[in-house]
Amino acid sequence: MKRAALLFFLIVLIGGGLLAADAWRFFSTPLANQSGQLITVEPGMSFRAISKRLVDDGIMVKPRDARYLSLYARATGTASRIKAGEYVVPARQTPAHLVELLVSGKTRQYRMTLVEGWRFREFRQLIADSDALDHRLTGKSDEQLMAAIGHPGEMPEGRFMPDTYLYPRGMTDIDFLKRAYDAMQQYLDKAWAERSDETAVDTPYQALILASIVEKETAVPAERTRIAGVFTRRLKKGMLLQTDPTVIYGIENYDGNIRRADLRRDTPYNTYTRPGLPPTPIAMPSRESIHAALHPDAGTALYFVSRGDGSHVFSDTLAEHNRAVDKYQRGS
Repeated sequence: MKRAALLFFLIVLIGGGLLAADAWRFFSTPLANQSGQLITVEPGMSFRAISKRLVDDGIMVKPRDARYLSLYARATGTASRIKAGEYVVPARQTPAHLVELLVSGKTRQYRMTLVEGWRFREFRQLIADSDALDHRLTGKSDEQLMAAIGHPGEMPEGRFMPDTYLYPRGMTDIDFLKRAYDAMQQYLDKAWAERSDETAVDTPYQALILASIVEKETAVPAERTRIAGVFTRRLKKGMLLQTDPTVIYGIENYDGNIRRADLRRDTPYNTYTRPGLPPTPIAMPSRESIHAALHPDAGTALYFVSRGDGSHVFSDTLAEHNRAVDKYQRGS
């Protein structure tokens, strides 16, 4: 920075003392903005145009300051290294620090949280609502979307990691989804390699399916491995899973109520009528639920019922389970 400043002033000094004094005033005085201010550098934008925008936006006060900044950027070789994007210019920065910021590429970051337990359609809606993303997938089917991110033929449900993501304005929705897909795949690969011998699933995709059921069955973190243990033992014994969230996933236009007729109506997702796991995940599972599916609790329970407060009562036998259902579900 000191060498660059010295070079800048040597060039300005050639132009005369008064010009040098004014340049010194510009270079040593903080910029005019009193708080963080946003500036957008468009792709292919010249540094002269950037400097003019800084004046127009009030970050620099005098029009001739734009010329000084352009001269400094050319003299230091930074004019050609400016990166496009949105930048938040901190208050009271010097011009040299401003140029450093524009060269660094440290653009403004937007935040989006993909919530664990959501369905993919909810992810799609959240992404579609972002005005900072460049939308390339609008109107595309799920099949077309998966092809666009490089995974044709795969179902999207369960394939994207719930997490909070930072991204710059202008990132495409395709690239955003690739990040979430890759995050899930990387975690799943690692978790699968470290799986317990007790797990009942045979493939990483089956682990996603089981994890998604665990995700929807409990909001209590400490219960995840116990829930996974129940389902693991049922799978090994050939028992029906009989889990309501899978039934709900298979109901078109679900209205919030699950009825006896729904439990009897056969669909690919009705685990009261069909053995084994459903054909796809039913939600986006968290890391914790994936871990639970691959490290199930080694207990003996085969049943559980909600207490109504988010937690569950676990039972080894059907008789115990029915008593728990009477107490917590039927109030008898």
